[in-house]
Amino acid sequence: MNPHSPPVPGTSEAVTPQALRKQYEAGATVDELVTASGLSYGTVLNRLHDAGTVMRTSWQTRRMRQNPQARQRLAAHLRTLYEQHGATLTELAAAAGETRRGARRLLVEAGGTVRTTQQTLRVRAAARAAERYKFALSLRARYEAGATVPELAREHSYSVATVYRLLHQAGTHMRPQHHHGPAHTPRKRP
Repeated sequence: MNPHSPPVPGTSEAVTPQALRKQYEAGATVDELVTASGLSYGTVLNRLHDAGTVMRTSWQTRRMRQNPQARQRLAAHLRTLYEQHGATLTELAAAAGETRRGARRLLVEAGGTVRTTQQTLRVRAAARAAERYKFALSLRARYEAGATVPELAREHSYSVATVYRLLHQAGTHMRPQHHHGPAHTPRKRP
């Protein structure tokens, strides 16, 4: 038996489906349960199924035993990226060094709910809008401190029209426009 797995019920205890499930979910393998309980492989499997146990693959068991705390931290981190930053499953997979399926599994383990593509697009659009509004507020602060619209446009590589639009979205009270160039003289009528 693996030293990292919890003790398996001995022969002195009743080998109930619930007891087997508890040990299995704590990390014991079917083979370890067979050895410790003295039951056949098929009987252990049947009792696990009777208890409603969700079965793991061998690689899931290996991963579970590697470092459960690190796995929980990774799953929590992926959930934060997914829920608060609008990351996609592909981006989570890249961040975790996993496949999309593995990233999805970690997300679900952390209590996350997988979004539809449309929900992801809406989350990302909302995040972009929030960032744009934050930027508009920073432009407003600079404008109210005396910067001109053309200066702000050059500084941020935006068109003057875009800067005006962002300032308007931020609720900026605009200064009167100055007309640069020669003074306009009224035309004389003959």
